[in-house]
Amino acid sequence: MTSAGTNAAGTYAANRPAIRVADLRKTFFVPVRQGGLRAAVKSLVRRETKPVTAVGGVSFEIEPGEIVGFLGPNGAGKTTTLKMLSGLLYPTSGEIDVLGYVPSKREGAYLRQITMVMGNRNQLQWDLPALDSYELLRAIYRLDPTDFRKTRDEFIELLDLGDLVTKPVRNLSLGERMKVETAAALLHRPQVLFLDEPTIGLDVTMQKRIRSFVAEYNARYGATVLLTSHYMADVQALCKRVIVIHHGRILFDGELATLATRFGAEKTIGVTLKEGAADGIDFSPYGRVAGSEDGKVSLKVSRDRAPEVAGRLLRDLPVADLTIEDPPIEDVIESVFAGASAEVAAAAGSV
Repeated sequence: MTSAGTNAAGTYAANRPAIRVADLRKTFFVPVRQGGLRAAVKSLVRRETKPVTAVGGVSFEIEPGEIVGFLGPNGAGKTTTLKMLSGLLYPTSGEIDVLGYVPSKREGAYLRQITMVMGNRNQLQWDLPALDSYELLRAIYRLDPTDFRKTRDEFIELLDLGDLVTKPVRNLSLGERMKVETAAALLHRPQVLFLDEPTIGLDVTMQKRIRSFVAEYNARYGATVLLTSHYMADVQALCKRVIVIHHGRILFDGELATLATRFGAEKTIGVTLKEGAADGIDFSPYGRVAGSEDGKVSLKVSRDRAPEVAGRLLRDLPVADLTIEDPPIEDVIESVFAGASAEVAAAAGSV
């Protein structure tokens, strides 16, 4: 018998979503007790617990080959969701279908088609060169030696690993270690990548290298990628679509550009006047002055008024340069979270 969504040869049907999640929920039961000796002794006999909802009814679909950003603050439920998708956690309820498999069954055929990369987590042998660990992974996944060497050498080139793979892992810097770890996680050429903060703690250069590698891997092998990151540069560079989660629930699912349009209520107009012309000019009739530096004044105006205000500035003042910018995506995401928190607080107050 073949798994749902696969044909007799084990190939996933391309016309179906690579990942399908329906009303996914995960509740943990956390021990609680009062302080003091009496409560400690009582807890030995009868432990009390309280339910904590980490994921509360999440539903989405991801098509084959998509790179989707999975965003949310700490504790939003991102990592818990990824662990359920990879089969590391069993869901409390709901349905998960990844490449036609039920992840919690941990079937070998499923595990050979996915990978999960978690920033600052090690899978390579600490005292051995990465090349030795790569050989171990080749044996674990039963990879053809010729194909394995071709993939290994390809990744070494793409990630500019050079002689890093011949040094004991313990002698590598964090950025170097993350590069060899990323290569190791993809040696079996998985079709689905769960990337949980893959660039956390890395410098800008290393972040860019990892992003470029993920993009190239996606282009070459058509892999589906679900990415969590607190670095918006990762998301903007890789993802056209984002899913925003907060308190275990989805707040937004759509294109990144649409997110900025829907939740970015203001635009920033930067105005530079001709030399000496800015002295004594009151910009408040045009918008809220957000700052002034090196002769450039930044104005905050509502999105719908931006074209009209820009026209007035060009008509009324001796403008040398003018720019209109959307708010930084970090600010947009923050406004989404703030709105959700306000709704939760209002709901709690009405109970």
